[in-house]
Amino acid sequence: MTFAASLAAQRPGEIALRDAAQELTWAEVDEKLRGPVNGLLSLELGPERRVAVFAANSADTLLSYVAVTLAGCSAVPVNFHLTADEAAYILADAGVGVVLADETTAARAVEAARAAGVPLVVTHGREVDGARTWTEWVREAGDSEPPTDRKPLPSLVYTSGTTGRPKGTELPPTAFVGGGDIAEHVERLAAMSWVRHGAHLVVGPMYHSGPLVGTRLLAGGAPVTVLARFDAETVLAAIERYRIGSTVMVPTHFVRLLALPEAVRVRYDVSSLKYVLQVGSKCAVDVKRAMIDWWGEVIWESYGASEVGTTCLIGAREWLGHVGSVGRPVSPFEVVVVDEDGDEVPPGVEGRLYFRDTTGRGIVYHQAPDKERDVHLQPGVFTLGEIGYVDDEGYVYITDRFSDMIVSGGVNIYPAESELVLATHPEVDEVACIGVPHAEMGEELVAVVVARDALAPPDPADVLAYCRDRLAHYKCPRSVQFAPSLPRSAMGKLDKRKLKAAFTSARMQVQ
Repeated sequence: MTFAASLAAQRPGEIALRDAAQELTWAEVDEKLRGPVNGLLSLELGPERRVAVFAANSADTLLSYVAVTLAGCSAVPVNFHLTADEAAYILADAGVGVVLADETTAARAVEAARAAGVPLVVTHGREVDGARTWTEWVREAGDSEPPTDRKPLPSLVYTSGTTGRPKGTELPPTAFVGGGDIAEHVERLAAMSWVRHGAHLVVGPMYHSGPLVGTRLLAGGAPVTVLARFDAETVLAAIERYRIGSTVMVPTHFVRLLALPEAVRVRYDVSSLKYVLQVGSKCAVDVKRAMIDWWGEVIWESYGASEVGTTCLIGAREWLGHVGSVGRPVSPFEVVVVDEDGDEVPPGVEGRLYFRDTTGRGIVYHQAPDKERDVHLQPGVFTLGEIGYVDDEGYVYITDRFSDMIVSGGVNIYPAESELVLATHPEVDEVACIGVPHAEMGEELVAVVVARDALAPPDPADVLAYCRDRLAHYKCPRSVQFAPSLPRSAMGKLDKRKLKAAFTSARMQVQ
């Protein structure tokens, strides 16, 4: 018996999964999962069994992820904002055998699949040349009860890369419960502490590892509500109406919630919340304090990354005693702070922040050993690219970044991607993209451009449009700044820290 059929017998009539368009009981979830699981089981997908999910947030998208898991496949989440060219790179690099899409991504999915040599695209919603409809595919697969004897496989998630190409990483052991077969995998998911918190709310895009928790919770037996996009008042209304017990948010979500008028905020009952995990980036102190004042001790902060899971964790009460900390390391990680020469520094001294994985694993990238070397100080000792220090009690504090990556609204953005595109603009001589502080998003990307003709620089709007025509919009700068030259070191290397300091201190005129 499948997990959903078992839950249907135990909790008949309970809504297991909902979005704005549909509500499904556990029996209906079971019915909707059988076809796609059988369909995936019938395909020859190779030993890695990669299946891309290229679709916007919805109950059907969440079921696609669950079906991939139950078929013993490895899900490859593809950001639904990506262009066909950007998606094609991921499909080819991952070795994807089938793409599951929706009506918003169907045309791009077909184009990307053709470019990457992927033989099958299945799409919800409407017929598209080059794709099979979900209804037809599921009907042919049949509704017999799928076997559960396959070995579960971790998802392969992609993050933007410093060289302009994204890099893939399998969910690490800290985020993947494993198991000898699918039946044992589901049993382990049901034993997760999150499941005890009850109904879960998905508010972020499911191509991120944080919101993907919702797929594991549904398979573990927790009811899940999926929001298509984040809207602050809609979130509060959902928490109250569906008695939500847990959710995952980024600091930008907190900022938008706090921006609601007081009369709106007090209108909704959020007392059902038991566990709110803040991820994505360090949260501003005033924002974090205001959320704890409002929602109480249910707020926890996780510092880490898709590549390794949570490296540090801190609860609200603990945070109030160590304001600004991202917590202490959790097993199997230990914190290491080093100076520019790689020598370890004592507590209280700022330096480059590394973590030692006591299992020896560290960060593992798919088919990219050079990128693995870039983030390791030594085997098993890796960095997430930030500067910080550790206090005498072992609490970690983040103070800056030493990698180019910025975090905007909880999304990792590597400037190199925009730089590679903007460098091809016919009126751009040189360009550097930097992250600057932003009250709501944490950081935003700004392009600093040296024009080919300093007396007649290009229109900033045209420069931005040029980038947006070639990259997903979230990767592109929000504004353009012109400069006569870019600062460089004595060795000729671009000095982005100096450039950022010049920008933020307003020594250059904003165009």
